[in-house]
Amino acid sequence: MSARRPYLRPMGGWWRKNPFFVEYMVHEGTAFFVAAYALILLASLIYLGQGEAAWNRWLGFLTSPLSIAIHVVLLAGFLYHTWTWFHIMPRTLPPMLVNGERVKATTITRTGLAVTVVASLIVFAIAARLAS
Repeated sequence: MSARRPYLRPMGGWWRKNPFFVEYMVHEGTAFFVAAYALILLASLIYLGQGEAAWNRWLGFLTSPLSIAIHVVLLAGFLYHTWTWFHIMPRTLPPMLVNGERVKATTITRTGLAVTVVASLIVFAIAARLAS
């Protein structure tokens, strides 16, 4: 029996030494906000399925100051998550060529953000039309 212990590479905080990994880990941490909002949407569906009284109670909660504060925090997390997602996207895509030239990373990021803004405005317009 050998008394020699195996080498164990230290793993604590390895990602803090490289700014890319710090950005990546913060991005992944903001996925919590996306998951939390998905749970709110799921709860909405459950209350909607329970009838009008349950739905009205849920709407009452959603208009409370606590709920509005939660939604503001979730929105901030969503915006940061969206920004970092499109910022990382050029590094994760295979090289894109247009007319034989490589598309710049800033072009990919800005195009993704512009498409997101346009799609969000379309969804808001549809929701506003349905609500009126």
